[in-house]
This record gives sequence, structure tokens and C-alpha cells, in this order.
Amino acid sequence: MAELPMGKGVSAGKIASNVQKKITRAQEKVLQKLGKADETKDLAFEEGVINFNKQLVEGSKLQKDLRAYLTAVKTMHESSKHLYECLDDMYETDWYGRKEVDSLFEDSDLLWTDFHQKLVDHALISMDTYLGQFPDIKARIAKRDRKLVDYDSARHNYAAVNKGKKKEGIKITKPASLLERAAPGWAQGILSAHNVAQTSLSRSQAEEELERAQKVFEEINIDLQEELPSLWNSRVGFYVNTFQSVAGLEEKFHREMGKINQNLNDTLEKLENQDMSRLLRPMVPPPPKVTPSKDMKQENIINLFGEAAAPDISVTSPTQVSCTFFSCNPQSVEMPESFLFKVKAMHDYNANDSDELELKAGDVVLVVSYENQDEQDEGWLVGVKESDWIQHKDQGKKGVFPENFTQRM
Repeated sequence: MAELPMGKGVSAGKIASNVQKKITRAQEKVLQKLGKADETKDLAFEEGVINFNKQLVEGSKLQKDLRAYLTAVKTMHESSKHLYECLDDMYETDWYGRKEVDSLFEDSDLLWTDFHQKLVDHALISMDTYLGQFPDIKARIAKRDRKLVDYDSARHNYAAVNKGKKKEGIKITKPASLLERAAPGWAQGILSAHNVAQTSLSRSQAEEELERAQKVFEEINIDLQEELPSLWNSRVGFYVNTFQSVAGLEEKFHREMGKINQNLNDTLEKLENQDMSRLLRPMVPPPPKVTPSKDMKQENIINLFGEAAAPDISVTSPTQVSCTFFSCNPQSVEMPESFLFKVKAMHDYNANDSDELELKAGDVVLVVSYENQDEQDEGWLVGVKESDWIQHKDQGKKGVFPENFTQRM
């Protein structure tokens, strides 16, 4: 029969001893389950083991979820990066804020990278260190259970030896009497002394085995009795530190990312306003040079002579306004509500939208105030043509027009 291979430093005697221990433990556990042997109980320690297992399960779940969270952060980083790259590809070089946008993209990428790394440093590594102490303690708890079985077995064996002392003496005496009958007289004393020595040797071995098993068990038991409550109590501080770190890092990340997003939004709004202004509003020519009319020159000449020399002259305008050199009294037409002043178109203006007013050079417009001042664009007025107002008395035909296409009357 082939000989079983043995590892380095492992003798046949050691293997046999380990096999014997397993057999003895198995027998002891069977007797305890059947109620044939009592089992040493330590309720406080058993409660500590229950807490240990609960703590291990909670910690392992937290570690798993934390790793999943970090994976999600990494995925979100990549998705955000691809989204910004898409915008960067579409952002034309001559658009407003091109350099600012490139800088914001770079800041966003660095912020995501820093956030992920700090989560690893301040949360995941601490989590791994915390859970790293559990395997060793779990192995020592299992070893304590085995040593407790060895202690119970040695205790029961020692009790059985002492309890069977008298019975063993009886069993030994009967065969000895038979031997004594068959043996010569000189050998009977030797046989009796041998039997007594064998009984004493069994008791001594049982006592030594009990002491050795008790010592080994108590050494590991005392250490665990101190470590398990301490480990259980440490969980609160660890959980607090872990979630404070994650919450603090998240708060800082979102605050800084909010600034980047706000700057990007401001840049895009300016781009939109610039583009809308260019597309929706026509290029307005510079206001025309005003040349004084013949009437204005005459009026200025007359004014030179002062009030005493000025005759009372009545001039009637096409709009039925009676004027002297020093006052004008309107005799015409009721003005629209919120009327401000009149202007005259100096150039043709083609309306580009439904809310704009079509103008021909010479048109007179009654300017009114905007219903909502926030809607007024700089350089634009709103009004209705005087001819439309006289005919319909309705502001429904009013519209906006560029101020520098007109001259105030």
C-alpha cells in the first residue's frame, strides 16, 4: 500500500494526533446533542458572537454599497465628460466665450477626478481597514469553539476515571485472583502491584490532559472576551466618520460643480443674446444729418428782433395746430392713451416681424409708452401711425420701430 505523502515538518505522529482530536471532538459533540454529556455555556460570550456576526454582515454590506457608489461616480464622470465633449465639438471657434468654455470643461474633469480619489482615500480605504480585522477574530472564535469541546471532553474523561475507580478495582481483582490461582506464589504480588500502577497512571494522564485543555481554552477565551465588546462598541464611531466623510465630500463637490455650471450657463446666455440680437434685429443705419429748413431759418431771423418787433402771425399746420412764435395750442385730434410725443420717419423701414411697424419716409408716428417696460429694447420705440389713429382711433395697429430711423417733431 502506498504511503501517504506528508508535508514539510509534519510527522506521522502529528497527523495521527490531529485525527484523534477530530474523532474525540466529534464523539463529544454527539454526546452533548444527545444529552449524554453536559456542555460548558457562556451566555455573555455567545451574545458577543451574535453581535460580531451582525457587525460583520452590516460592514460587508456597507463596503459593497460603497464600492457600487464609487463605480457610479466613475460612470457619471465618464458620462459627464462625453456630454461636455459633445458640446465642445459643436461649439464654433468664433462663438462668444469659446476659451471660457474650454476652461470650464477642464475644471469639471479635474473636479470629478478629485472627488472620486478623495472618496477612495477617506471612505473606501478606511472601510477596508475596518473589515480587515474580522477574518482573524472569526478564525479565533472557531478555534475557541474547538478548544471548548476539547476542554469538555477532557473534563468528562477525568470525571469518568475518578468515578470508575472503584469499579475498575473490582474488574481488576477478579482476573487477578484467577491469575493468582494459576501463577506461582512469587508472581502474585507482582501482578497486583502492576494493576495498581496502571490505574494511577490513567488518572494522572486524565488530570494532565484536563489541565492542558483548560489552559489553552482560557487563554484564547480571555482575549476574545475583551476584544468582542470593544469591536462592537467601535462601530458607532466608524459609521459616523464614514458617512460624515462622504457627506462632506459630496457637499463640497456639488458646491464647486454648481459654480462651474453657473459660469457655463452665464456664458451660454450671453451667446444666445448675442446671436438673437444679430438675427432678429436689422442693422440700423446711423441717424441722418439734419439740415435746417427754410422755415426754421426765417423763424430764427424773426426771433432776433425780440417780442416787440414780432407781429402776431398765425400759421396753421397740416395737423390743425395753431402756433405763434411763442406758443402752440393743439386744435386737433385726441391723442392715444399713454401718448408721449410725435416722430417723423426719415427713412423707409421694412418690418421683420409681426410686432414691428412698417414705415415710409415722411410717416408721422404717435409714440406711446410700453405696457411692460421690461420688454423695451434699447434704441426701439413703440407707437401707431398718426394716419391710422385719426382714421380708426385704435392702437391695434401699433408696433415697434428703430428710433434712429426717425426724428422727433
